[in-house]
Amino acid sequence: MSGVAIHKFTTAHPGDVSGYKLLPKSCAPEDLVAVIGKTEGNGCVNDFTRMLSSTVWDPLLEASHGISVFSGGTEGVLSPHVSLVTKEADYLNVDGSKKYSEGLVAKVGGTRDFEPWEMGTEVQAKITAETVKKLMAELEVEADDVHMVLVKCPLLTTAKVVASAKPCVTVDTYKSMGYSRLATAVGIALALGEVAEDGIKTALDSYGEVGWSSRASCSSGAELENCHVVVLASSKKASNPYRALHGYMADAIDLKVLLELTSKIPEGAERTQIFVKAEPSTDGVVRGKRHTMMTDSDIQGTRHARAAVGGLVAGVWGETDVYVSGGAEGQGPMGGGSVCVVYKV
Repeated sequence: MSGVAIHKFTTAHPGDVSGYKLLPKSCAPEDLVAVIGKTEGNGCVNDFTRMLSSTVWDPLLEASHGISVFSGGTEGVLSPHVSLVTKEADYLNVDGSKKYSEGLVAKVGGTRDFEPWEMGTEVQAKITAETVKKLMAELEVEADDVHMVLVKCPLLTTAKVVASAKPCVTVDTYKSMGYSRLATAVGIALALGEVAEDGIKTALDSYGEVGWSSRASCSSGAELENCHVVVLASSKKASNPYRALHGYMADAIDLKVLLELTSKIPEGAERTQIFVKAEPSTDGVVRGKRHTMMTDSDIQGTRHARAAVGGLVAGVWGETDVYVSGGAEGQGPMGGGSVCVVYKV
């Protein structure tokens, strides 16, 4: 089975595709599976840097039928960048045997487009789950093999709400981002066996406090009407030097889990990328101390969380072009967030 590699490049602006030209010469156009990036917009409803980046990268993905996932917001020390996921041929010994006993694999796909009244509901969760299960079956991996399911999901705009034939989950466009991320994450949890089908409603009603996925990474945007899905897993049928680990932060200052995960990277291995979700805890406290991320009328709480967690992650990782995405509803415990580490032995 052919695996994947991940190549990371910083970007000079949202329309920068120079990293494409820096890929190894062995990479053909049809080998580019996905583009996962951080752009320097506000990460909210009117963040058009995501749309710009998608517009310039999507044509380069046509040959491979690949997908783009752009998360807006590089507050604090975070650097705009792209992580290019490319097909990686199996590494073989001279005699044709596999050089490695396992490898990193990925599969990408998309759900159907969602109607406005379906966003943030059980419908979105179940359709997302179906897509994730399909991609896992194509990869021939089990739930335990999966390290991350990264998704770009849609949001509601005022125009969509007004034109909707049925009532929407909310008329607040910013809040719709959270509802969409939540429903997507619950769908991932369902696909991975972290939530039972009869637990979907409870997970949605509790806003992810009861029933969540430790391996979901969801970002919402106005640049699409469906969900773009990337499933990243380990497979013993592949043979390449890329490896992944996963866990979750219990809160926004959970340094312990970051150190535990990075300590498992073998000495001499190359750190490739770290993917982290971040959110302000909705109870207004971090380890018993009050925070003001949810009560700042000038800056959205997701932006505060990205800056805080981004600084922590960058300090541990030793680089600022790390993928830290705000809004972790159902993607780890409330106030925390999922973590996935990728490295090359």
